[in-house]
Amino acid sequence: MNLLRANERIAEGPVTPALDLADFKSELADFDFRRPRPLGELLSWTIEKMEHGLVHVTHPRYFGLFNPAPTFPAQCADRIAGAFNPQLATSTTSPVAVEIEAHVIRSVARRAGLPPEAAGHFTSGGSEANYTALLCALTRATPEFATKGARAFSGPPVFYVSQESHLAWLKIAHQAGIGRSGVRLVATDGLGRMDQNALKDAVICDRASGNVPVMIAATAGTTNAGMIDPLLACSEVARSNDLWYHIDAAWGGALIASERLRKSLAGIEQADSVTIDAHKWFATTMGCGMFITRHPDVLSSTFQASTSFMPSNLPGLDPYVTSVQWSRRFLGLRMFLSLAAAGWSGYAEHVERSIELTELLEAELLAHRWSIANSSPLGVLCIQPPPGSGNVRSIVARVLASGRAWVAVASFEGSEIIRACVTHGETTEDDIIEAVDTLVDAAEN
Repeated sequence: MNLLRANERIAEGPVTPALDLADFKSELADFDFRRPRPLGELLSWTIEKMEHGLVHVTHPRYFGLFNPAPTFPAQCADRIAGAFNPQLATSTTSPVAVEIEAHVIRSVARRAGLPPEAAGHFTSGGSEANYTALLCALTRATPEFATKGARAFSGPPVFYVSQESHLAWLKIAHQAGIGRSGVRLVATDGLGRMDQNALKDAVICDRASGNVPVMIAATAGTTNAGMIDPLLACSEVARSNDLWYHIDAAWGGALIASERLRKSLAGIEQADSVTIDAHKWFATTMGCGMFITRHPDVLSSTFQASTSFMPSNLPGLDPYVTSVQWSRRFLGLRMFLSLAAAGWSGYAEHVERSIELTELLEAELLAHRWSIANSSPLGVLCIQPPPGSGNVRSIVARVLASGRAWVAVASFEGSEIIRACVTHGETTEDDIIEAVDTLVDAAEN
């Protein structure tokens, strides 16, 4: 089956899986690996099963999470990286690849307004980047954390995120050794954004209780509703309390591409570190995150290691001494080729078009007496059906069963909503109208 036309076939078919899983498991069991099979046969089988056995994020009516169809340059990058298979642990072994990644990180940092000395690296995704931020914050708070861990602090270390933030933070705190109880989920302002007064009170309360605050992590694009915390206000609280200030802009960070829209991220330039995922609104292949910091010295001291079998040990140059990972895939080529091919102007058109289509979706739903719970500057809507239309979960179940579109059930400020995110570069006005018709039909039946 031809891979080149796979996306055409996907766009013409259902968004949701359309295969019998029991039959598939039976077929899969036949692969006992005792005898070799022709590669052409294997590729055709795999492509056919993928076409019918996935929720298709590459479908133009997939309005799910923030992983849109990847750009063709990013797909080319995966093939190139696979062919050469460079190991990016050191600049000695892969000087071109390491410098390409560093160049992209510097370019993104400048675009976000961070100083010229800002540095960082590509990650497997936002969770690794945010984990890196916490480790930097803990190391900066007391260098003895590197050897003693949480025991280096006079009391339990804690950090602050919005209760609407991505709760991978709980796993991150667990990984870092400070425990999930070290995460302070700060109340929101009723609009899905961190409440700055609640944040101030939480820091004061923790200090009075003998806990040790180390970091404030604001969110620029919450998962459920695309809300942006008050970045400047959070920065002021961090500075007045001498805390590391991180911004998780895994999704919303793509607004830096647009001169018209980037004002929504005012304050990002104040961050000590920033997370931006290339595989979200920048539309590279999975998984491709970025960690950027204005403190390359802290990054180096956090991950410094030395061993005789590595060809070099150069902080700032060798990625294995400035990141969690040791062996490293050439992730940054995806962003390099995509950004070089489209330019910042091309990405500006991409995010601005997403916002326009989101506004069209909102207008069409309002015309059908639906309501919108959130007010986000990003391409996501928290949708509520008209009174008497049935519950949110049953409506979403009928939408997914139809295969005509993909939306999700989520929660916003304590209420269940239907979440629709518009980030696919090839979604059209007709796709928006089809999605509205699908939602309306699901609510009426």
